[in-house]
Amino acid sequence: MKVKYFVLAFMLFASLPVVAQENNGTNQTVQSSSEQNATHTVESETPLIDTKKLEQLLLQKNTLDNELVDNNIWSKIYSNYHTFLVLKKQEIQLDKEIGELNKIRKKTTQQKEALESAQNNKVTLLGKLQLLEEYEKDPFKKFLTPPNIDDIPHVGNPLAVIAALSYRQKLKTDEKEYSSRYTSLIHIMGKLKEKQIIIDKLIALDPQNSEYLQAQKDNEDQIKTFMPVIEIFKTTENVYSKKVDEVKLNLENEVEKEIERTFSIGAIVLFFIILLFFIKYLVKKYMSDNERFYTINKALNITFVTILILTLLLAYIENVSYLVTILGFASAGIAIAMKDWFMSLMGWLTIVIGGAIHVGDRVKFVRDGVEYVGDIVDISLLRMTMHEDITLTTQMLNRRAGRIIFVPNNFIFTDMISNYSHAGLKTVWDGIDFLITFDSDMQKAAHIAKEIAKKYSKGYTDITRKQLNKLRSQYSVKNTNVEPRVFTLIEPYGMKISVWYLTNSYATLTLRSTISSEIIMRIQAEEKIHLAFPTQSVYVDKNVPKPVAVLDDAPIQGTLL
Repeated sequence: MKVKYFVLAFMLFASLPVVAQENNGTNQTVQSSSEQNATHTVESETPLIDTKKLEQLLLQKNTLDNELVDNNIWSKIYSNYHTFLVLKKQEIQLDKEIGELNKIRKKTTQQKEALESAQNNKVTLLGKLQLLEEYEKDPFKKFLTPPNIDDIPHVGNPLAVIAALSYRQKLKTDEKEYSSRYTSLIHIMGKLKEKQIIIDKLIALDPQNSEYLQAQKDNEDQIKTFMPVIEIFKTTENVYSKKVDEVKLNLENEVEKEIERTFSIGAIVLFFIILLFFIKYLVKKYMSDNERFYTINKALNITFVTILILTLLLAYIENVSYLVTILGFASAGIAIAMKDWFMSLMGWLTIVIGGAIHVGDRVKFVRDGVEYVGDIVDISLLRMTMHEDITLTTQMLNRRAGRIIFVPNNFIFTDMISNYSHAGLKTVWDGIDFLITFDSDMQKAAHIAKEIAKKYSKGYTDITRKQLNKLRSQYSVKNTNVEPRVFTLIEPYGMKISVWYLTNSYATLTLRSTISSEIIMRIQAEEKIHLAFPTQSVYVDKNVPKPVAVLDDAPIQGTLL
């Protein structure tokens, strides 16, 4: 039994490889058949690629790529941002590689070279990253941030209207430029979606093309990057637009109010101008005194200017106390830096309030030894204007007349100024001197001189007497003798007759000429009066021997003639 079972087991064991080989062959046959069937199935299911359609899609894709790259700041920013991300990944990979190489204690020559190369590459990579560091965080922030709305002008005067209109135009330009950024971003997003559709069609035609798959991934990443940017931009653009509208509306309201205020102030100023000319017309028509007309005209001008300044100050200075404070602090500096100007203003106040000099007065002032005599024709804030006349001073000293001389008002504090017509007293004393011989009738000559002076100055004498009586209430006038005076004085060549009389301060030379000629005519008609002039007497004595002259050592005698 045991032998029988052993034989049967052996026969079974021997038969197994054959069966396995047969099964293996069968399986290979079946597998080969299956592979042939599968290959046949795949080949039968894969469609043929439409080359013409593929070329059209590629052409469309290239066109979109060019549009996205050319003249589009968003694509350029994204390109730099994408480059930064790629370089950052390379930096991480290099750091990892350098770290692994540094862990090896005993490095081979090849490993040392690899470590050195990796370190050099990292240095180069860090330089590139430094150039692109602005794209590390929020690369689109610069273009998402709207223009600043600051330094908004306040329309407080007519000149500020121009600044407000200019700022309003600037806001429009900035708003248009910012909106164009948003429009360009929306445009590029539309192009990216078009590109995505084309890429999907290319993949459908050629699913195994890795280039299309990579382009699809890059395009999707770009779309994902721009989507939140668009949302932020949309909100920011909406807020900025509302802010711009608010500022423009405020500026328009302020400009409108300022224009209305300017017209109101202009109407007030125009009213005062018309009133000023009307009053001047009445004064000129019903006032014959030119001096009073000039004074009133000057007062009207000063009043008008004062009212105009006050009107403008009250209209355009919101807090006048600021101006007063500033002028208070600056007054000391102004007084030092503009001393002459300030002193001229003080001189003007002294002249106007004190009344020492008026327009029309005849004055004389001395500057650097030169005398000037003339009539004051104008008094302004800084200077007096004098018209030089022909006077005894110009005839004897300057030999010039008719000039317009400008006298700074501060000269009244530093120079001697004589007023020939102050307080209505328009007469002055003038004197004429002439010499007669010692043997002439001095009393007769003095009488003739006084008689002629009294004859021609009688009118001025009466006027002066009345005016001096009026001045006694204002000045301590003691000597009120206004009659002509004659003085007889001894001079080297004869007796000097000096006659003094009152004359018009504006015509002294005229009356002097008349009286002088009359005196000479009367003196020449008198036999006992002789005019004197510088003379010298020479007495000759014939008995006096002539001085001896020596000629060639020989004495010569003669008589002195």
